Amino acid sequence: MSTHTIDIDDRLYAYMQDISLREPDVLQRLRDETSRHPMAVMQISPEQGQLMQMLVRMMGAKNCIEVGVFTGYSSLAVALALPDDGRIVACDISEDYTSVAEPFWADAGVRNKIDLRIAPATETLDAMIDAGESGRYDFAFIDADKPGYLDYFERCLKLMRVGGVIAVDNIFMDGNAADPETTSENAQAMRTFNALIKEDMRVEISLIPIGDGLTLARKI
Repeated sequence: MSTHTIDIDDRLYAYMQDISLREPDVLQRLRDETSRHPMAVMQISPEQGQLMQMLVRMMGAKNCIEVGVFTGYSSLAVALALPDDGRIVACDISEDYTSVAEPFWADAGVRNKIDLRIAPATETLDAMIDAGESGRYDFAFIDADKPGYLDYFERCLKLMRVGGVIAVDNIFMDGNAADPETTSENAQAMRTFNALIKEDMRVEISLIPIGDGLTLARKI
């Protein structure tokens, strides 16, 4: 028993992965490939991908959104958890990053489930709203530029059905979001986002201390 979340050092983290991680080979290979990328720090943790897979399956999700694809690990994790008729609209602005993902998506047999849209995410999401897709989506994952989080969240919330869940990454911003004196633009953006979402009665929230902090917001 514990009255607060336990600190996880490297030893305990390795043990956690050893006893709980069930990472498919294709995801591990993509993670290994991404580890050699100059921006590898943008990769989510494998246990976070596994959590999102469970959420998608528990919800019976079919229609998903991702804002920020990078090399496609989270897109692939979610797509693997979707039923045959499921899909994920994956928003990114970089063909260089997403080109790493393409062969792994294909190798996993889920390329047909991933609707990759290369454009500013606000434009893609606005187009979806204008097309009458509000209230049709079950799950969204936001992991992109931090100053844009509020804009992405508002649009995703419109697109979510009641009971749909938005997962928002990098809530802690390497711990800097907890520092009121921070000069980091990203950390300041996360502090603003965190303060606003806590008071947002349109959603129920739970902050999970996994990876760099993951807030789950369920639309009421």
